[in-house]
Amino acid sequence: MKIPRNLSGAALVGGLRRVGYEQTRQKGDHVYMTTTINGEHHVTVPLHKPVRIGTLAAILQAVAGHLGTSREQLLNEMRV
Repeated sequence: MKIPRNLSGAALVGGLRRVGYEQTRQKGDHVYMTTTINGEHHVTVPLHKPVRIGTLAAILQAVAGHLGTSREQLLNEMRV
């Protein structure tokens, strides 16, 4: 599955909530999200429209690596 090119930061936050992340704080247009699944893990999501593809790829890679799944499986679970 290809990475979506027009994904907004708000949609990404919603997808991360579906896989177990919660918003811990926000500073400006950046949201800090945390999960305690498989240990504590933090990611920062910019609330841009759309999120740049390199930024999105790095966030997805970090989350998939932490959850022990593939990027394609993660995208399916996030339903983005």
